[in-house]
Amino acid sequence: MAGQLGTVVIGGGTGFIGTALSHSLKRRGYDVLIVSRKPGVYRMTWSDLNQKGLPNSTTAVVSLAGQNVLDPTRRWTEGFKQNVWASRINTTKYLAEAIKVSNIKPKVFVTASGVGFYPPNQDEVYDEDGPGGDFDFLSHLCYDWENAANLPSHLDVRTVKIRIGVVLGRQGGMIKQLIFPFYMGFGGPVGSGDQPMPWIHVEDIVGIFIHAIESENVTGIVNGVAPQIITNKEFATAFGKALWRPSVVPLPTFAINMLFSEERGKIMTEGQKVIPKKALRTGYSFKYPNITCAAKEFSKIIYADELNM
Repeated sequence: MAGQLGTVVIGGGTGFIGTALSHSLKRRGYDVLIVSRKPGVYRMTWSDLNQKGLPNSTTAVVSLAGQNVLDPTRRWTEGFKQNVWASRINTTKYLAEAIKVSNIKPKVFVTASGVGFYPPNQDEVYDEDGPGGDFDFLSHLCYDWENAANLPSHLDVRTVKIRIGVVLGRQGGMIKQLIFPFYMGFGGPVGSGDQPMPWIHVEDIVGIFIHAIESENVTGIVNGVAPQIITNKEFATAFGKALWRPSVVPLPTFAINMLFSEERGKIMTEGQKVIPKKALRTGYSFKYPNITCAAKEFSKIIYADELNM
């Protein structure tokens, strides 16, 4: 029997954001069906999606699949870059195709993208109309990722494309990797620390996805970032203060470039000033609008496995 609010099909719903989104949707009364490489309870494989299509109860489709770009165990080779590209573009295309052929159309198709669409810049402030998508591998990736979600207008399926910043939360992502070095007093900024850091708390990126699913006035590009613009150094300072630890040990740029290569290392060594103009304009209220209140939440050493949203 379908959930009270219908079914949300999530492509790639087993990662940091997808897991948090799934928990939150279930608490709101939705059924959640994950599309992944491995079968399981409340899951279907990509092959199953191709053969069986979307359930008739589907009210929303969400695309979150993607190989981790900053996996330090993987060298930045042409082969790995192809995996990064295919894991995002192909899966989004599969979901778009499933929508096209479904007998009962979902109301909305929400897909992920990244703020890497915008050129790194310490002066320009980008809203959703800002230029980009045409200057390096990651910007081209965002451009292709967003285009893979395009649907014919006659289908009457609302589409939303969320350009996500650095997602901060205790259960995964960057904070899970950094909390113990910071707790031990070895934390600090990356490089000079002066680079902008477009960020968002995990509870707010989940909130924006749900806002996109449930609010009919949300369409097109949405910047998934917090309203406060900060630098990497300001992030490190707030994190250190929340842990009652110093945060003055810098991670040199050359070390980042050696570990990740310069092309993907720029995710950390460069940055953009991005604002969530459309999220605010359409009525989304941020739970963690500034880095101080966010850091107090994600600096917990002991935490529950399930987000309390």
